[in-house]
Amino acid sequence: MSIHKYDLIVLGSGPAGERGAAQAAYFGKKVAIVERDYYLGGAAASDTIPSKTLRETALALSGIRSRRLYGVDLSLRRQATVRDFLHHEEVMKDIERRRVAENMLRHNVDVFRGIGSFKDQHTVKVTSRGKKPEFLEGNIILIATGSSPYWPDNYPRDRHIYDSDTILLMKYLPENMIIIGGGVVGCEYSCTFAELGIEVFLLHSRDMLLPFVDRDISLALENSMSKMGINLKMPVTVKQCIAGVKGVAIELDSGEVIKSDAVMLAIGRTSNTKELNLETAGITLGKHGFLVVDDNYQVVHHETHEPVPGIYAAGDVIGPPALASTSMEQARFAVIKAFNLEPYKGHVAPILPYGVYTIPECSGAGKTEEQCVSEGINYVVGKANYNQNARGMITGDHDGFLKLLFEINDDPGSPMKLLGVHVIGENATELIHTGLAALMMSASHDLFINTCFNYPTLSELYKYATYDAMGRRAKRLNSAKPVPNN
Repeated sequence: MSIHKYDLIVLGSGPAGERGAAQAAYFGKKVAIVERDYYLGGAAASDTIPSKTLRETALALSGIRSRRLYGVDLSLRRQATVRDFLHHEEVMKDIERRRVAENMLRHNVDVFRGIGSFKDQHTVKVTSRGKKPEFLEGNIILIATGSSPYWPDNYPRDRHIYDSDTILLMKYLPENMIIIGGGVVGCEYSCTFAELGIEVFLLHSRDMLLPFVDRDISLALENSMSKMGINLKMPVTVKQCIAGVKGVAIELDSGEVIKSDAVMLAIGRTSNTKELNLETAGITLGKHGFLVVDDNYQVVHHETHEPVPGIYAAGDVIGPPALASTSMEQARFAVIKAFNLEPYKGHVAPILPYGVYTIPECSGAGKTEEQCVSEGINYVVGKANYNQNARGMITGDHDGFLKLLFEINDDPGSPMKLLGVHVIGENATELIHTGLAALMMSASHDLFINTCFNYPTLSELYKYATYDAMGRRAKRLNSAKPVPNN
């Protein structure tokens, strides 16, 4: 039995796996990456990039950006076929897969295609159909196998029922569809399909969409989705799902029955670990079915929290937040720690942004207003609306806004420390980075007040949201002053 020896073996070629492999190779380490699928790229190539491309295609086909402009009224181009709709998504998927493959080639990373499983803590067995097993030995092993959509037992496997892995394989656009789950995936696809003129029912078990975001953002998104014609039903519980010849019927606990041509499940993820043979490496999963890691992303026993020598994990396989951006950072940091490469990258960024590609986009970083309240922080809110911003009016986005949270004290002349940034509207996922940089440097309100922003730009919203916060602070302090006795 021949064994290929490496400094690092990476299991999985998604956002975490690719960046972890490239990071180690950049520092001269001999690296192998194992991918079970024929194409490299993992979820980024099969889900993240295609779904965002699909959204842009929907916006283009529907003419929504043109409809927002004054005096312009365009209707959906119904002559567009499914092939037209999916073509750009297929092109972008191929481009992303090629990019990952070229990145691995450029970094001299050896690629093994097949199912990787542990033979022991330092040896991985790679099996693929029609080939003899190959064995890789690594000083360090990074598990980055990602996750898969959760499929509850009360939903049958049926050609009318999809998840985020299969929804892009649809052969036709249904007249109507039910989406189960009001998280990121459910909200994003609800907006995309509604924008194409499909009647969408979004069923959610909670009373708030995207429960991790600032409540004002969630409520604004809920309002926008309702305006798009999305039928929001929450909180509700699905009693049963009945698949028929021509569609699916969903019965709610209230007794209401909703029928549709298709159903999409977006109610959580499960880690891709079943084929890894984890017990051979002395690894057990945590109580939620994900790998447990320490602050260095080294895998630990979920009960004793003792580290497993030489084994690290990053990305969806360790659970939330399960974002491509955070997965990349986790993997880079894990590799730096595993090979003692500090001070190149001493830590993962303490403040991580989120981006949700709904229509409109929403994004945020730092504390939410709800967190400020629960932590007893003395804070003030500043808001600036797109419809009062020149660039916002030009783009036709009348509902978007930027929300800033500042910590304050009783001294009217003291700086207000920025605590949180939240945006909903056109280019929110780009606009957030100005606020993110300010949060990372623990900036005060003076940064935005003293900065000259290009005009007309959405970035000006930062200055005017800060002015709004200053005005609210002054009003609050004035109202708190004692009334003099005459």
